[in-house]
Amino acid sequence: MVNKMSKDRFVKHMPCKHCGSSDAVGMYSNGIGTCFKCKKTTFDKERETEMQEVRTPYNPESITTINSYDTRGVQERGITKQVAMHFGMKVSYNMDGTIENHYYPYTKKGEIVGYKIRTLPKSFRSKGDFEGIDLFGQSAFTQGGRSLTITEGELDAMAVAQANLTKSNTIYPVVSLPSSSNLNPLIANREWIRSFDTVVLMFDQDEAGEGAVDKAAKIIGWDKVKVAQLPENDPCETLIKHGAPGIINAFWGARPYSPAAIVRGESIWEEFTKRKTVKSVAYPPCLSGLNDKLGGMRQGEITLFTSGTGSGKSTMIKEIILQLKEETEDNIGMISLEESIGDSAQKFIQMFTPEEPTEEQERKAFDKVFGDNRLILLDHNGAVSDSSLIDQIENLCLLGCKYLVLDHITIAVSEGTDGKTGNEAIDSIMSSLLKIVKKHDVWLGIISHLRKSQGKSFEEGHLASIDDIKGSGSIKQISFDIITFARNLIAQNEEERNTIQLRVLKSRFTGLTGDCGSAFYDQKTKRLKGQVDFLDYNAGA
Repeated sequence: MVNKMSKDRFVKHMPCKHCGSSDAVGMYSNGIGTCFKCKKTTFDKERETEMQEVRTPYNPESITTINSYDTRGVQERGITKQVAMHFGMKVSYNMDGTIENHYYPYTKKGEIVGYKIRTLPKSFRSKGDFEGIDLFGQSAFTQGGRSLTITEGELDAMAVAQANLTKSNTIYPVVSLPSSSNLNPLIANREWIRSFDTVVLMFDQDEAGEGAVDKAAKIIGWDKVKVAQLPENDPCETLIKHGAPGIINAFWGARPYSPAAIVRGESIWEEFTKRKTVKSVAYPPCLSGLNDKLGGMRQGEITLFTSGTGSGKSTMIKEIILQLKEETEDNIGMISLEESIGDSAQKFIQMFTPEEPTEEQERKAFDKVFGDNRLILLDHNGAVSDSSLIDQIENLCLLGCKYLVLDHITIAVSEGTDGKTGNEAIDSIMSSLLKIVKKHDVWLGIISHLRKSQGKSFEEGHLASIDDIKGSGSIKQISFDIITFARNLIAQNEEERNTIQLRVLKSRFTGLTGDCGSAFYDQKTKRLKGQVDFLDYNAGA
């Protein structure tokens, strides 16, 4: 049977590379030929090149055409037409009526935007727009529920669905990656995935599959993931050799994912030597005294900044962010819970413009800060649940942010958040933040407020002790470094009023604490100046 959609014409007879016949292949204008002796398919050179393409340009008309193709089960894999219809799989035919291609639809927000095309037996290409796609099969299931199964391939997902249908007469949520090497859909659809109580990874039982499990679990979150052990290499092979019970038993036997591993001998030495050469990024020149005590900022650590109201916390953080942009090539994430994204952007722009800037000057300053898309702002404008905050921070890590700032943790939770008291919520958040920092190897700067002073107020220039930090003890325990600073907001002398005193209360890396100089806030430039710059400023005044 010839594909009904085809208008291809006969071109010539050709030798068959499969059986050796001198002229049994009938080649058609589409570049496809069928040997009428051995019944195998042959492609001309141009067609073979096309089959190796990773992606073809988006062509709405071609997508529409594929939509009209037949739906068939995959008999050799034990997959029925009912399952194929559920996932929207299409097929096209060779000249002799055998199936030539499988077409697996991919959606974006439920709308088909492309097809992954499998030319049998195993040659792949794709047609359509695959940017920001859903997982294969995602549009067939509603968000949320008890469990979700994820496989490495489309036929594997259909095999799992077939097992469910055979055993329970129901197709439970199961989706697939485009491939084990393309995990981007997990990032794009992480919220949808995590709406399920449990996520079972049913990947191939080989080295590549194990590596994909580790990466996928890191993206999804260890708290949700279970890993299935199959009796064969993949769900398709398991369905063929063991039937539905082989897959069902693997699903129910899935074990919680654990990243923990036993480390001994030479591996311990490697970790020790790596720690000695850990990369540090220096604090900006205006805060150079911090480098003497802390040795800079390091990925895998949490640094706590704390001071009284109006002492310049936000300005200091912005100076640090600008330093990180200057000294690294990494993305930087900023979570501001007290100011909007627009307010944050305005304050950054003010650091590079005169008091009354032109639109051109503002645009130039904007491009300097945001033009390379490395600074990513996330704005909550108020209290949020701790689970939501953690998810958003992890999303920033998945977007490539290696340095993060949370401003500030005391507003991140409110009394009774997620069923916890204030301190319980902070304990939960700090524990989760530490896991993220270690899991993604990022530096996290946290701003925290101080308790109400019993003597001289912090707003009068009083430097805090570690016991003055507001909130649970976990803030002090989990933080690697703690920096406090203060300025006398009521001083009569302008220089004193704008001078910020710095002190390190904790340094896990160096063990050094104590006073570490000062910085001067320039009202005109909205920037901090170091001690040396401050002296120069006074001399010129």
